[in-house]
Amino acid sequence: MTQTSPADRTAADQQDSDAGRSPHAEATANPNSHLPKDGMAKASAVMAAGTLLSRVLGFVRTALLAVAIGQTTLIADVFEKANTIPNVIYLLLAGGMFNVVLVPQLIKAAKRPDRGADYTSRLLTLTTVILAAFTLLLTAMAYPIVMALTRGWSEPMLVLGAAFAAWTLPQIFFYGFYAVVGQILNANAKFGWYMWAPVLNNMIAITVIISFIVTFGSYSAADDQMVEWTTQQTVWLAAGHTAGIIAQALLLLWPLSKLGMKIRPKFGIRGMGLKTTGKIAAWTLVAMIIGNVANLLYFRLISGATAGREEVEAQGISPASIPGETSANIAELMVILPHSVFVLSIATVLFNQLSRSMDLGHMDRARELVNEGLRIFAIPVMFFMIAILVLAGPLGRIFGGSAADAHLAGAAVGQLLVLHALGMPFRSANFYLLRVFYAAEDAKTPMFIYAAIAAVGLTVTHVSAQFLPNYQVPFVVVGMFSVLHMLQYVICHVLVVRRWGGFSFGSVLAAYSRSGAAAVVAGVAGAGVLWLLGGYTWGFAWGSIGSALVTCAVVGVVMAVVFVVVLRSLKVREFDDFIQPLARRIPALGRLSR
Repeated sequence: MTQTSPADRTAADQQDSDAGRSPHAEATANPNSHLPKDGMAKASAVMAAGTLLSRVLGFVRTALLAVAIGQTTLIADVFEKANTIPNVIYLLLAGGMFNVVLVPQLIKAAKRPDRGADYTSRLLTLTTVILAAFTLLLTAMAYPIVMALTRGWSEPMLVLGAAFAAWTLPQIFFYGFYAVVGQILNANAKFGWYMWAPVLNNMIAITVIISFIVTFGSYSAADDQMVEWTTQQTVWLAAGHTAGIIAQALLLLWPLSKLGMKIRPKFGIRGMGLKTTGKIAAWTLVAMIIGNVANLLYFRLISGATAGREEVEAQGISPASIPGETSANIAELMVILPHSVFVLSIATVLFNQLSRSMDLGHMDRARELVNEGLRIFAIPVMFFMIAILVLAGPLGRIFGGSAADAHLAGAAVGQLLVLHALGMPFRSANFYLLRVFYAAEDAKTPMFIYAAIAAVGLTVTHVSAQFLPNYQVPFVVVGMFSVLHMLQYVICHVLVVRRWGGFSFGSVLAAYSRSGAAAVVAGVAGAGVLWLLGGYTWGFAWGSIGSALVTCAVVGVVMAVVFVVVLRSLKVREFDDFIQPLARRIPALGRLSR
């Protein structure tokens, strides 16, 4: 949606003219060179498969890491902080610029006779220089960065965090390089590599963690990590994870070399599209900055729980039961998964239709699409909300590790999952309503909504943190996330109705009510099975990672079957709308809607 002037000429255009290219050279270039030869359907399937496998391996990595260093432990939180800072800083400093501003120009350049070789050379050169400079500077500032992004940490904790960060902050360069090269490949119809490269990263990380466990042993509840932790362990864990990010980026050099473009170092920002990005890109960029800054500040508050575990020991509470930054990230990853798999995919399809309707001025059809999307989302969202509420404990136990207090660490994640789950329907609904504004080429309104929500959330959580013990703050922050999703939905709903008119909200509410009723019935059945498996008595469901996986699988299948039966008995029409697109790829699913 980036707006550019027809008169805007890149350096590649100028060079083509200087070289005496014929006037019709660009017109005869293949206009579909940026599209995959086998069609978008196959490309989408390849990307989806890579993303799904990467997510699964990511969860395996997280579970193994809990075995290696614990989950609600000091080392786990310190490492989590150091290993997530590079990604967030990259997104804050350059991610928005690359994705929002430069990528649209890259796609346009890929359609030119030189297939964007000149633009690509300039982009890679600019990326390398800027990222290298930022990475060197920020790595040298490891200690003050860790100190600024944590709360209540002691000097030994800060020193250890800085040691981890010194090895992980170089990831900033390779995150940026991977993102830009990946977008170059995408612009040239090589979609699979960008989505499958993280699989290699996760495989390397898993290998590093397994070798760490073999070499140093797994975490034990009796360990005194601050006393027993060694420099060798720091390097093994942090450098090993950075090696995975490096491999993820460098893997893309091979397909890049096969594009047939002459890419070479080339300086100069002329023709990069920096002056013609348009208001939409600018507002979107500001919104991304607001979101990333807010994220850093929220997790700074949560980091206080790491130091707060010392407070609870004096009160006779097990430190393992206190969730920290690691627990919060695990809970977020689990809750976002159904949203990414179902809601995002459906919203992407509907967004194209919505944008076309807005562009043609077909407001009645646009309102129908808003209504349709919100109703269809009710099916997966309500089921997974109830499923997570029922299975929060066993789901958390999967990532609790193998120590004697692993069940308490699992319960800590489970408590955050419950708080997250309560906001799931609103999260998906306001996500879609915000897309209505983008479909109308309005990025300014979403930016102001993000800013207002961030202001409310940061104010409430920071004021609350002044009056609560550090170990209670994670519950306040994560609980506030759900409250903010609800508030954001109300704001989006009011603004959409005020601007484009009502979208039959009564039918949307009815869809969520029927789907919710079916999900509750399924939840009752699932809770019964969970009770039989010791889910409420520290029994089989809590015994180990394996028993937790078995419990989640059994209870999940029972809930899914009951959910489908109840939906069919209630003749919920949204269920057919939800199944039909999936049935086109998996014909067997078509029987469920009959």
